[in-house]
Amino acid sequence: MFKKILIANRGEIACRVIKTARKMGIKTVAVYSDADKDALHVEMADEAVHIGPAPAAQSYLLIDRIIEACRQTGAEAVHPGYGFLSENPKFAIALKEAGIAFIGPNIKAIEAMGDKIESKKFANAAKVSTVPGYLGVIESPADAVRIAGEIGYPVMIKASAGGGGKGMRIAWNEGEVEEGFVSSKNEALSSFGDDRVFIEKFVTEPRHIEIQLIADKFGNTVYVNERECSIQRRNQKVIEEAPSPFLDAATRKAMGEQSVALAKAVNYESAGTVEFIVDKDRNFYFLEMNTRLQVEHPVTELITGIDLVEQMIRVAAGEKLTVTQDDVKINGWAIESRIYAEDPYRSFLPSTGRLVRYQPPAEGTADGLTIRNDTGVYEGGEISIFYDPMIAKLCTHGPDRLAAIDHMSVALDEFRIEGIQHNIPFLGAIMEHERFRSGNITTGFIAEEFPDGFHGVDISRSRSDRLVAVAMFLHEVHAARAVQISGQLPNRPRKVPDEWVVAMKTNSEVTRQKIRVRESDTGLELDYLDADGTIASRHLVESDWRPGQPLFKGLVDGQPVSVQIDRAKQGYMLNYRGASAHAAVRTTLGDSLEQLMPEKVAPDMGKFLLCPMPGLVKSISVAEGDEVKAGQTLAVVEAMKMENNLRAERDGIIAKVSAKAGDSLAVDAVILEFE
Repeated sequence: MFKKILIANRGEIACRVIKTARKMGIKTVAVYSDADKDALHVEMADEAVHIGPAPAAQSYLLIDRIIEACRQTGAEAVHPGYGFLSENPKFAIALKEAGIAFIGPNIKAIEAMGDKIESKKFANAAKVSTVPGYLGVIESPADAVRIAGEIGYPVMIKASAGGGGKGMRIAWNEGEVEEGFVSSKNEALSSFGDDRVFIEKFVTEPRHIEIQLIADKFGNTVYVNERECSIQRRNQKVIEEAPSPFLDAATRKAMGEQSVALAKAVNYESAGTVEFIVDKDRNFYFLEMNTRLQVEHPVTELITGIDLVEQMIRVAAGEKLTVTQDDVKINGWAIESRIYAEDPYRSFLPSTGRLVRYQPPAEGTADGLTIRNDTGVYEGGEISIFYDPMIAKLCTHGPDRLAAIDHMSVALDEFRIEGIQHNIPFLGAIMEHERFRSGNITTGFIAEEFPDGFHGVDISRSRSDRLVAVAMFLHEVHAARAVQISGQLPNRPRKVPDEWVVAMKTNSEVTRQKIRVRESDTGLELDYLDADGTIASRHLVESDWRPGQPLFKGLVDGQPVSVQIDRAKQGYMLNYRGASAHAAVRTTLGDSLEQLMPEKVAPDMGKFLLCPMPGLVKSISVAEGDEVKAGQTLAVVEAMKMENNLRAERDGIIAKVSAKAGDSLAVDAVILEFE
């Protein structure tokens, strides 16, 4: 067994590998760029080596820097994680020549399966069912349009060396093919150093289901069940689960056996994943094989008890698999939510900056329910513009699918992040969505259920009542503390009005609830009053919450409730199950006067195109005096390795252009102005 390994990656996957290596008694070496000198993976590793500036092309993608770090530290093997060099055969070759073990498959398998074009040719030759498409290299937008027309719309444009949704576009017409071809090539070159793309038929109503494999150097290969990855946005997976709610035993077996046959054809070893598109009739088509560890591997580990990273290390060290196909079982259900630094209320644009507060829910198992959080950040750390915006992978496991989903909802409620925008409200909304809970999902779920983007969720009456009760409890605790004056006047009487009004605003809708409050031996009793003063309902709030705590945890009518709290003007901001609400507690007179106050109107910024996120201007497509039409591309801004096309929302004439290609802009910086 190896005594020391180097992890040629960063962030949560580097931390994940370090945890298993530590469990196995193996020392670890981290590598880091200028941007990552204070990163969590650097702190966790036994040693760390600086490899260059922040851009990945000048650090994490430099093979010679990684090999020199191995020589400098005496690392005997390298685990590549995913992304970066993980599927680069040149990296595996260079390691072999340097006498360093690669914790991954053999070079032949990487070359055959790692290249998306070559893998499809190989799969066709091996009589594996594949999606119809053009597997040759496409040289120009005109060629792309011609090929797409021959295949038939819609089509998918994909980077040959791609992964993680980068360099991937869906096109429904010629114009989208031309634009998508250019963007895909640019993203592919920026992310992978390879701008080749190919085109294939886009299967409608598809589900994205993948088979996890593990194989050793002695010809033993097993499939470790499947993962459903259909909840995607812009071809980037958002939520994964294992097993799939769609597959039956026969389809699972057929997909698994086909995946094993494909792996054996290239003498595959280590962990790998065969990805399929599955239609509504459970017909499945080979998409690609990822010759590496997948981002979503934790859900497989949770339902099987198999540590895939440990298996990779043991295989690379020359050990035989101790797991047979008969040993692979399905124990319960697991869900993974990818928590990203992005603003779901602003078209999911990337967000960067300091993590002022980072408090994930506690990991562990209780009452048959498990929480696991794979992360590479910490409170006070920075989210950089140079890398993928993932903050953490939050996973839950339960005895069945709904139990895992419900536990995920609670875990998301308890996940506290401040300083940057994040997608936790959106993830919470998906967990509560009836279509998701039913398992009736496709890769079009997000586009179909949130066609106009995410603008928060409506709160049901029962949940609204809970939030009103929590707001009233918070107010009472704050008020009780206020009269104590640090304990100097402990017996000071408090004048309490007979009635209060909780005004709660969600999605521009304001509701008001009159409440009568009584203290009891167990908590706070609340009478909700109708307009005529009669009691409409009664509620009991029990909690040991104290002012200053950002998370309320307690019982409302005996049901556990976790609500994130921020003090706000005249009240509190409450975040619960994907919904945000502003709650203000006032006297009856105070509330009647508040309703007479005029609302402040925000300034009209409709004449300006503002930069929606911190990023680099790749191009400006217009000049002063140009007449533009609604939907026309005005500028392209790159952030976190993704290109974002900024389009005109209306017809107009350009009055002034304030930015140019190459400019680094802050969020809301003016790019151009309309007349």
